[in-house]
Amino acid sequence: MPFVEIHMWQGRSIEQKRNLVAAINAAMVEHAGANAENLQIAIQEYPLENWARAGILGIDRTEK
Repeated sequence: MPFVEIHMWQGRSIEQKRNLVAAINAAMVEHAGANAENLQIAIQEYPLENWARAGILGIDRTEK
């Protein structure tokens, strides 16, 4: 049973998440030979204040 785990900042719409998991599902079937019926995908979302890169919290970053 393949399991894909996605970690990302909060803020995507339900439609964006639907499109994302459909694309990942298709890619896993095409490129990894996964059985679509057994493939599981989990999305873990983080508030900007709970994620940092290069020592700077996401909420404090200025670039988009």
